[in-house]
Amino acid sequence: MVLHLFFFVVVIPQISTDAHWSQEGMVVAGSIEDSGEGSSGHSDENNSRLCRGVLYRGRRHGQCEEDDIQQVETIIAATNRLASPHGLVIDDENQTIIIADRSNDRIIEWKIGDTNGQVVAGGKGKGYGLNQLNSPTDVLIDKETNSLIICNYGSRQVVRWLRRAGTRRGEILIADIACWGLAIDDHRNLYVSDIDNHRVLRYSLEDIRNGTVVAGGNGLSDDLSSLYNPTYLCVDQQQAVYVSDTENNRIVKWNKDAQEGVCVAGDELEGSSPNQLSHPGGIFVDTLGTLYVADTQNGRIMRWPQNKPQGTTIVGNGDPLHSPIGLSFDQDGNLYVTHSQGVQRFDIE
Repeated sequence: MVLHLFFFVVVIPQISTDAHWSQEGMVVAGSIEDSGEGSSGHSDENNSRLCRGVLYRGRRHGQCEEDDIQQVETIIAATNRLASPHGLVIDDENQTIIIADRSNDRIIEWKIGDTNGQVVAGGKGKGYGLNQLNSPTDVLIDKETNSLIICNYGSRQVVRWLRRAGTRRGEILIADIACWGLAIDDHRNLYVSDIDNHRVLRYSLEDIRNGTVVAGGNGLSDDLSSLYNPTYLCVDQQQAVYVSDTENNRIVKWNKDAQEGVCVAGDELEGSSPNQLSHPGGIFVDTLGTLYVADTQNGRIMRWPQNKPQGTTIVGNGDPLHSPIGLSFDQDGNLYVTHSQGVQRFDIE
């Protein structure tokens, strides 16, 4: 069963809670370099620093040096390569993957089956111009306006780029926000994580001037009324917001108008047990309420059924992934994961 949940291109599959996925991922965009000299010309140590450091901004882990990032930008600029891809979205209607190619400062669209992508936003070098992006971390499709909404993290902006030929620049929707992750609901509300202020804000796309705090905003803490470096988001049909509370090593669900969240995955203590997470990244909730988590520093993708005290590893069990960050599903339930320098698809069995 497939539920067309929003006005947008987002299609949420209903996936059986005992579904299994192939453990051999197919590279569908970029490349996957696990060891040795990567496609950037850097050693694996530097690739790991780039992938992990930029996700967590160095608060507990070393942040990447600017010159490291610039070198990767210079070397990995071709449209058949990616550099530290982060958030992604699957466009089932057009059979494409749209990827926040963070260290190349661009959004790239990849037709499934092709060996090259097409730059659809940015790609003009790191900068603050309206024709440029600066370390984008997430992207969504707004079908209502036929546009992409992008977390332009390095410029502290949420921007919109139209999806039509000849578009050369974007427009600023929200300024002066340390945005990292995005979500959207069926009432045209946009949810944005603000990692500097440890909160999530909701904006109406019909009138985006003012945001409302819907999660956190009470300083950084492990208390359930607070968040600590919230990154990726998703929202369900009841407008409950799921937050990847990254530095607290947990996923927290904030019901609409709630004053505090409920921990639905992880237990605040960093670890690799079935009830623990280590700096989680992308998240996804299906129509059954089952939560899927990119457990970044444990190198695995976890499934967490609703109201269960622990999760199970669906990909990366015994053969860890290389710092998975973003994840998404297509309408058939196939899993897509960004990590290292590419995107892999794990087919549902």
